[in-house]
Formats: sequence, structure tokens, C-alpha cells
Amino acid sequence: MRVVVYGICKNEEQFVDRWMDSMSEADQVVVLDTGSTDATVEKLRQRGASVTVEVITPWRFDTARNRSLELVPEDAEICVCTDLDEVFHPGWRKELEQVWEEGAGQATYRYTWSFNPDGSEGVVFWYEKIHARWGYRWVHPVHEVLAWVGEGRPGPTVVADGVQLDHHPDPTKSRGQYLALLELSVAEDPEDDRNVHYLGREYMFRERWDDCIATLKRHLSMPKSTWKDERAASMRYIAKAYLGKGNQQQAQDWYLRAIAEAPYLREPWMDLAELLYEQEEWDGVLYMTGRALSITHRPRTYICEAAPWGSLPHDLRCIAFYHTGRRQQALEEARKALALEPGNERLRGNVELLEQEMETAVHP
Repeated sequence: MRVVVYGICKNEEQFVDRWMDSMSEADQVVVLDTGSTDATVEKLRQRGASVTVEVITPWRFDTARNRSLELVPEDAEICVCTDLDEVFHPGWRKELEQVWEEGAGQATYRYTWSFNPDGSEGVVFWYEKIHARWGYRWVHPVHEVLAWVGEGRPGPTVVADGVQLDHHPDPTKSRGQYLALLELSVAEDPEDDRNVHYLGREYMFRERWDDCIATLKRHLSMPKSTWKDERAASMRYIAKAYLGKGNQQQAQDWYLRAIAEAPYLREPWMDLAELLYEQEEWDGVLYMTGRALSITHRPRTYICEAAPWGSLPHDLRCIAFYHTGRRQQALEEARKALALEPGNERLRGNVELLEQEMETAVHP
């Protein structure tokens, strides 16, 4: 079974050795460099990668990825698309080969998109950038995805539970080009609900509140917008935009809509809990965080955020219990929060303060 890794890069010499070490389990590594001015190309070639240099103008991620895919030899059976700031855990090829079956189209595997400051996992979801050599093409100028363009139906997607890919990006790199590319993507395919959602989210990131609200309301009205997780996310982002405009009542209304849309997700419950925390509505905080913590299954989608699955729910409960005079419950929650984030000095201070208060209450 011939496995080929392919990718695109520009000015990423700092990642070359780590990436090539990780990708060395493949039979071949091919890279499209899109105009590096540092030593990326030389270092990749020294490490054994086959590198083609070609500037993509105008820039589009799908164009670059399709060009890099064209560089993959025709006898490849499995294509593994990664970026230079991503690293597989060792043994990934063996795990992939164990589940890959004849006629398979894609593989889905675990992807850690971000890490918390203490090194623990942040946002985790499942990726599908491993695919068969023929019949696939990348689409969309940004947030590009694989589309089946072959004859008939694509082969089945296999689940590679044992494959883990970690993302360690360069924090200094700008995402400034994303907005223009997203606007282009929506202009090219205005009925693609996923890209409309992404565009509204990008407006939120840039604090363009009115554009965010209008775009995400359009997303919610689209006939293809049926995935409840993503619809709830749009509602949450609309709420955040209203908060940015200073309208807490509208924000609360949209958080409640998000909860009604996807009550099985922690995120909307926690968003409303944080709003109620700001309003010092302590009983509401306890109710919302309690509902969030009753959800114990962490979804395998990109919608799943880190904070609701970390120390935050217990931290907010600790503070709410404290303000309502329930010191013992506050201490219990403080300890739970610290156990999930042991390096957090503020959480450690909460535990120590509550333990002292409890000790003083018993031995004044």
C-alpha cells in the first residue's frame, strides 16, 4: 500500500524538521512551496521531500491544494494532506493501514486544532484530509474541503481511531486574507450554507457586529442549514454580536434559542452561564452550569470548544456557591476546577482561600 504525504507551504523553515520527522512513515513526501523567501525549500529537499516551487496568483487555498495534489504520483493509493505546522503521533501509518479497506474513499481521524496554555488539549474534532488518489478535488478559496468529482459514488469513509494529528501553528502568522477569501467563496457559491456560517463567524472575530448578525441570520434561513450544532453556533455568535453592541437582552434571547436548538451541547449553556455571571445572577449560573455538566459526551465536531470541557463550569459554580453562602459546595467545585487545570494559580488560590475559611469556621 503506497502512502504519499502532500502539502503546501510558504516560509515555514522552523517547522521542516519536526514535520519531516512526523511524515517519515510515508513512502514519499511531496510539497508545493508557494514562494518562500527563507530556507524552507532547501531544508525540505535536504530532508528528502520532493518540492515544486510555484506562486499561486490570485491566491486561493483550493487552487494551491489541487496543484499540490497533482504532484502526487499516479501510483499512490492513499494521499495524506497535512500542513507543515501539523504533526502526527508516531505509528500513524500502521494505524491507518489497519483500517483502510479496498475501495475506501477517505479516512476520518482525531485532530487537535489548539492547545491550552498548560499544554492540555483545547479544540478537538475529527478530520478527513486522508483520501484515495483519484476522484477528489479541493473546493472553496478558503476553508477548503474535499469534494467527490469522480464517477459514481465515492468509497466509504473509514474511521482511524488510532491516528492523531496535532496542530502547532505559528502565532505570528496573520489570518488577514481570510475575510476577502470568505467573501469570494460566498459570492461564488451563495447557497453553500457552511461558508455563509464561516463568513458570519469571521465578521464576529473582526467585531463587525451588524455584518455578523445579518450574515448569520441569513445562514439560519437557508434551506440547507439543517445541522443543529452549526445552527446553534450561529445563534451563539449572533448573541455575542449583540453583546458587542451592548444589548444584553437580545444576547440572552439568542443564547436561549441556541440552547433550544441544540440542548445536547455544552457551549450554549455555558455562554448563557457566563452572561448570567456578569449579571451576578448566581442561581441562574448554577442552573446553566449544572445543565452543561450533565452533558458527558464530547462531540467529535469542530463546533466543540475547549472552555466548556475544561475548568470553566466548575469555576463559575464555585463563585456562584460562594456568593450564595454555600462555602462547602464552593470548595468542592474549586477543587474540581483545579484538578482540570492544575497550573492555574488563581484556581489554586481559590482552593486555599476556601480551605482557610472552612478551617476558621470550624476552629475560630
